[in-house]
Amino acid sequence: MVNQSTIRAFVIFLLFTPVLVHAADNALWGGATVKKITYKPQKVVYDVNVQTLHAMNGVLDRASFLSKITGADPFDSSIILVLHGPEIELFARKNYQKYKKLVHRAQSLVQGEVLKIRMCKLAAEGLGFEPKDIHGFIKMVPMGDAEIIRLQNEENHAYMQ
Repeated sequence: MVNQSTIRAFVIFLLFTPVLVHAADNALWGGATVKKITYKPQKVVYDVNVQTLHAMNGVLDRASFLSKITGADPFDSSIILVLHGPEIELFARKNYQKYKKLVHRAQSLVQGEVLKIRMCKLAAEGLGFEPKDIHGFIKMVPMGDAEIIRLQNEENHAYMQ
């Protein structure tokens, strides 16, 4: 005669055997699929407050790709980066040689009308920079937070962080 605990153990074994077999090959559900979506031009404001050169390059990557997949039409779309954190140092004229590659890339994206860059004057001053100390392709605004709010409320920009 088979006891209850033996039956329970057998049932548990049967229930979990397929999971264990599939889990071993790390493909429980197969690979993801890419959904084909066509995106319309967008109005977006990126709230930028990053610590590193790598992170700032990541922001430029995302904004540039967003422009590309939404048609990159400067008349129908608007991508604005508002800088108000440690990344301000990256755009200081005195740091040009150190961050030359990033600065040229950012300037190229602005010149090509892919995006606009605005910088918080208050935050820049807090880091010891005046407008004359920042590269000329960047536009200063009195306060980054106020600019982000204005772009959302008055110009219908979606918020991205």
